[in-house]
Amino acid sequence: MEVSVVRSGMQTTVQDLGRRGHLAEGVPVGGAADPFALRVANLLVGNAEDAPALEVTLIGPELEFAEAAWVAVCGARFEGVPAWRPIRVEAGGRVRFGARLQGCRAYLSVAGGFDVEPVLGGRGTLLAAGMGGFQGRALRDGDVLRAVASERRLSGHWSIDERVLPRYGPEPAVRVIPGAHAGEFGGALYAGRFVVSAKSSRMGIRLDGPALARAGSGDLVSTAVAPGTIQVPPDGHPIVLMADAQTLGGYPRVGHAASVDFPLLAQLAPGDAVRFSRTTVGEAHALAAAQERRIALLHQGIAGKVRPP
Repeated sequence: MEVSVVRSGMQTTVQDLGRRGHLAEGVPVGGAADPFALRVANLLVGNAEDAPALEVTLIGPELEFAEAAWVAVCGARFEGVPAWRPIRVEAGGRVRFGARLQGCRAYLSVAGGFDVEPVLGGRGTLLAAGMGGFQGRALRDGDVLRAVASERRLSGHWSIDERVLPRYGPEPAVRVIPGAHAGEFGGALYAGRFVVSAKSSRMGIRLDGPALARAGSGDLVSTAVAPGTIQVPPDGHPIVLMADAQTLGGYPRVGHAASVDFPLLAQLAPGDAVRFSRTTVGEAHALAAAQERRIALLHQGIAGKVRPP
């Protein structure tokens, strides 16, 4: 099945849940910035949770479907596109993303999944390396994607209970495990309100606001970093590393965001604010386990709505 890109949007890429096992070679994990939204979008149309989907950023695309299909859009909310439920698109029909209402990134899945070749075990787009996804780049007007035709039968007259969703909002509280250099910054990270800079990207969210002053002044040896690591460069304005983060960093590490709150970070648009609160490794593990239980319950509930051909 062909899906034509009538209008590409600001930055629309093919993403999955990332490629694992290549950090030692300097290859980022990548994948969806909001993995919860991508997983649920796939479940809603009967796909495997890690099937390739489209990540839509700030300004959405317009897509035309050559054949009838079921799609789902989760994450950020846009005018004209129902969220968190299956949507039926007829042959020749279009999905048009209107004005953004809330959030930063939405995920559009299609029953059967988008048909792209794996690179190093992942199908997501790594923009900095020009690999994966659709020709290693963001979509452009006139591109034609291929999707795997699906004969599954769905009912579109339902949606999921939004109480299971992350606490999305324009000023979330993100829980942080103190990092290796937290003691050099006192509690400043947890006392301030930070605003998302327009310079933010899939590599990292740059935060404006109160500058964090480091007590020490010695140089640091570059060490491993990962999505969620919060670094403090010399100007004192924190950077929260995101899905396409580099694998090594030399800036002080003041903390690491709990993985359960990655969706909240992913949905921060420029101008949104964020606050941080302290948590522990044990609490972060418990929160992640609780989220997995909610997704498992969603999986069971949705399974009854998706019928094989």
